[in-house]
Amino acid sequence: MNPQPPIGVILAQIGTPAAPTAQAVRPYLRRFLSDRRIIDYPPLLWQPLLRGIILRVRPRRSARLYKEIWSESGSPLLLHSRAQQAGLQKLLGPDYRVELGLAYSEPGMEQAMSLLEKAGVTRIIIVPLFPQYSSTTTASVYDAACFAALGRHSAGGPVTKRFVPTLRFMEAYYDAPGYISAMQAHLQRQLADLPEEPDYYVLTFHGIPERYADTGDPYPQQCKETARLLAAAMNWEEGRWQVTFQSRFGREPWVGPATAEVLGELAGRGIRRPMIFSPGLVTDCLETLHELAVEGRELFAAGGGDAANFCAAPCLNADGQWLDFLARNVIDNAGSWQPQKSRLPAEICEESGLR
Repeated sequence: MNPQPPIGVILAQIGTPAAPTAQAVRPYLRRFLSDRRIIDYPPLLWQPLLRGIILRVRPRRSARLYKEIWSESGSPLLLHSRAQQAGLQKLLGPDYRVELGLAYSEPGMEQAMSLLEKAGVTRIIIVPLFPQYSSTTTASVYDAACFAALGRHSAGGPVTKRFVPTLRFMEAYYDAPGYISAMQAHLQRQLADLPEEPDYYVLTFHGIPERYADTGDPYPQQCKETARLLAAAMNWEEGRWQVTFQSRFGREPWVGPATAEVLGELAGRGIRRPMIFSPGLVTDCLETLHELAVEGRELFAAGGGDAANFCAAPCLNADGQWLDFLARNVIDNAGSWQPQKSRLPAEICEESGLR
């Protein structure tokens, strides 16, 4: 009898440029900003603006920011994502094969799908590394995974594959107890290393245009529920924390309040030791390492605060409790695909009800 092939798992992320240069940032931004899940303006109006102005100016500025956070080993997002991949693979064992698939850069979703199929994988679980569902992130990953499985780059593309693997998509886990508990433990460790407890907490999420929320995207409400659950787990009193949204782009209204505006006003409200954390980003990247930790500190100081008292907590990254949660979630999604005798660590098996 032939051994059962492993179950495929793709950790799905947005992506990162290959280098902190304008030449590397430009193709990444072109792919990212050409996705109509991200920018839904008609292409005849948007593409001339994108190619004629934005891609001439923005890559140079973004490259300067990337250089400030780039490590000797490369992109922080890619390095942390690889660590998450390796950690999850170790937890799941040989019955699973975990690959990393980025929507707009390498290693791409097509590459991840190809590696799994070459290993004989016929059933694949897509794990979006976005706890809250948004059409701009989760749905973009759905698109990329489906097109890669089909062997197409778009819905109208040519057929290049005869066999299409079975796909399952992990649903949003914004209110999952395991996810909330992992963040709680992570933040408690961060707080233990501080000389004084923060007097205020800012829970920031990547923003989306108000129009997207008004037309059905549940993202803002899921973000607020995540924040409420985390604040309750941390025993934060009302008035000691708030939700904000970062990374505004373009001129149309976005969901708010804006993180940048709030940070600039904290000192004027008598807040002296703020901590900022992003429960919607599980992997440190430009948005956390620079926009929050560097620019956020500058905004707080410009508003009259002491920059030395500003604390930006890191993302979960390859935190053990967070990866345990992902492993349990993968097992739950595998369902009947899971071999009867699990080879996972005993504590995960017990919590997953596999024994």
